[in-house]
Amino acid sequence: MKIGHKLKRLRVSNSLTQGELASRTDLSKGFISQIENDSASPSIATLEDILEVLGTSPTEFFSDIDSCEKVVYPKSDRVLTPDSNKKFQIELLIPGFGKRKMDPVLVSIKPNEESFKDPVHEGEELGFLLKGKIELNLEDKIYTLTEGDCFYFAADKKHSITNRGKQTAQILWVVTPPIF
Repeated sequence: MKIGHKLKRLRVSNSLTQGELASRTDLSKGFISQIENDSASPSIATLEDILEVLGTSPTEFFSDIDSCEKVVYPKSDRVLTPDSNKKFQIELLIPGFGKRKMDPVLVSIKPNEESFKDPVHEGEELGFLLKGKIELNLEDKIYTLTEGDCFYFAADKKHSITNRGKQTAQILWVVTPPIF
């Protein structure tokens, strides 16, 4: 069973580097990389340690969520990913992994702060600015958005968001394929 991609998405959604995960689980960064690339398989005990650090259980990790099983996701189901710099936060609106084809998240960015520099990946990204004023930096071109504006682009371009307003900006952000 290949679990590497799923573990990597979970690690990234927890804003951890491979080195940080390795340190917290007393494993080497190289071994974490091998697990994520499916070139090595962890023991059950090691996998349980990794999943504990990532805030999930083996049952949740291995459950395949059929999109027809659950339709409504109350606010209490949301998962908040920590940002060590406290500049922005990402709220996973539909937590867990499964067969979904997109990742909807709520991103909040403090005034005069920049979001993560999103890694270039295949797929598409759509954002709807719920509150505030932001700048989208897409391949070194700046776009200014105000409340109610949307952005949509192919995710194979370098991109980031900067809050240029005086209040926390909130963006409903949808990414395909799922990366959180």
